[in-house]
Amino acid sequence: MRACRPWPRPSSVRPRPCGTTAVCTSSPNVRSICWPAWRPWTRTPDPRRHPMKPLFHAAAALALVCAGLSARAVELPGPVVDAAWLAGHLNEVQVVEVRSDVASFGREPVFETDKKSGKKVLSEVGGHLPGARLVDFKVVRTERQVGDRKIKYLIPEQADFQARMQAAGVMANQPIVLVPVGQDIAEIDEALRLYWSFKVYGEDKVAVLDGGAAGWLADGHGVSTTPVAAALGTWKAGTPRPQLVASSDDVAGAATAGVQLVDGRPLPQYHGLSKRDFVGGYGHVAGAQVLAPELLTRAANGALYFLPAKTYEALLKASGVDPAKPAISYCNSGHLAAGPWFVMSEIVGNKSTRLYDGSLYLWTLEQRPLVSVQ
Repeated sequence: MRACRPWPRPSSVRPRPCGTTAVCTSSPNVRSICWPAWRPWTRTPDPRRHPMKPLFHAAAALALVCAGLSARAVELPGPVVDAAWLAGHLNEVQVVEVRSDVASFGREPVFETDKKSGKKVLSEVGGHLPGARLVDFKVVRTERQVGDRKIKYLIPEQADFQARMQAAGVMANQPIVLVPVGQDIAEIDEALRLYWSFKVYGEDKVAVLDGGAAGWLADGHGVSTTPVAAALGTWKAGTPRPQLVASSDDVAGAATAGVQLVDGRPLPQYHGLSKRDFVGGYGHVAGAQVLAPELLTRAANGALYFLPAKTYEALLKASGVDPAKPAISYCNSGHLAAGPWFVMSEIVGNKSTRLYDGSLYLWTLEQRPLVSVQ
């Protein structure tokens, strides 16, 4: 291989400092370059200039950028979000709708015209928020073997709950907004029961849409009726929080331990005038105070909305419950109990609040006593 001389200028031969001889060319615009005259030109690799280093640097820079974006990912404003906030962040969160009537997920909403105002008023929720996943409320609870009994209405064990949420398409590392139907307190409590379950299994990036799907429609936002084929989710349970779950023995020893009992059922059931067919007795656990479900929300434009924290504190005090002291909420099966638990723990901020899983179904199955007016 002969040396290449790119510039046609006179050349001279001169000794290099090392004693070799090189042909030197020069240009008025560039530095002089020396070429070996008797052998092909080779370049000794510089370990500081490895050809893959630029790729490594680029990958590192990209990782830093991604980390920065992750750090700046949307933060939920609290346990409750409103429709305006969700509409502005719809592509940054995953919407999970919780329903017992799963067929309504694909139906058109029904509106009626108010005779006085002439305005359309929502009468029946239909459809779903764009991109929403669907969780059938019946998968939120399960039947489990406890000792020699099969107990219904319990939270699934961790691996089972994780599998159920993945089957619904819930993904990892993305905030979750739970959406109830929102026209009835039992529907609100479906989302709150799932919220509690997520909390039990270590998920903190979760919130509930105030007003639910009904409130979303009432605010003029659109819904879709197109079926959603959910891909298998990647959500994984974190470190479990057994301190959020109360047992029958915890309830039985509540008075001795200085723990308040909060009954989340309607007044006729609390007093023993009526009961659900799966509960084995009438009345309430001795010492329990009632926080009736109809007190937990306000109605507007066909939807139910949460109250301010100060209002809940006043309601709790009026019901004989100290908002700041440890408490256990219960109901018939652990469904309506999610309402008082959410209000006390998440809105008022009393983190010493637990939910009695199984509630009076389990309590009476174990033949424990109730107090009734009859």
